[in-house]
Amino acid sequence: MRHGDKIKNLGRTASHRKALMSNLACQLIEHKRIVTTLTKAKSLRVYVEPLITRSKNDSMHNRRVVFSYLQDKEAIKELFGAIGDKVANRPGGYTRIIKLQPRMGDAAEMAMIELVDFNEIYGKDSKDSAAKKTRRSRRSGGAKKEEVAQVDATATAVPVAEAEMPAEAPATEEATTPEAPAQDAAEDTTA
Repeated sequence: MRHGDKIKNLGRTASHRKALMSNLACQLIEHKRIVTTLTKAKSLRVYVEPLITRSKNDSMHNRRVVFSYLQDKEAIKELFGAIGDKVANRPGGYTRIIKLQPRMGDAAEMAMIELVDFNEIYGKDSKDSAAKKTRRSRRSGGAKKEEVAQVDATATAVPVAEAEMPAEAPATEEATTPEAPAQDAAEDTTA
């Protein structure tokens, strides 16, 4: 029975599994995106995300802890350099798994795992949406704040438009409005 045994063994011994995860993590850090089986990708996410979290704080202790997992100096340099800077403001969820078509030979479920901040396709949209998006609570006060903001925006827009309007309308606008000739005629008769 495997009650409470949550680790995915991947059909390997502990030492083989440790070496596999270390190699996959190093390749993910180096290339920012790798294609592997779905089960390995899910296991790799659990393995590499705590290491990326440690890379936010560049200290000797964190470097040594991550090195004990990866055993690759170049991966450590990349992780604490470019990757650590890019994920500094992200509170988690550094990787994305995208399912692909089954492998031709054995029909194994394939997936692409990538670092979220290094994808140019989704990166542009996420930056724009992150700037627009604000935190919302479960309370209904969020909708009221949006309505108040819209009312404030229209209230400030009207005085600006009135301030820009000249006191006398130009001759071209008088000819286009139907009331303008009648008003001009009334002004001429009173004068």
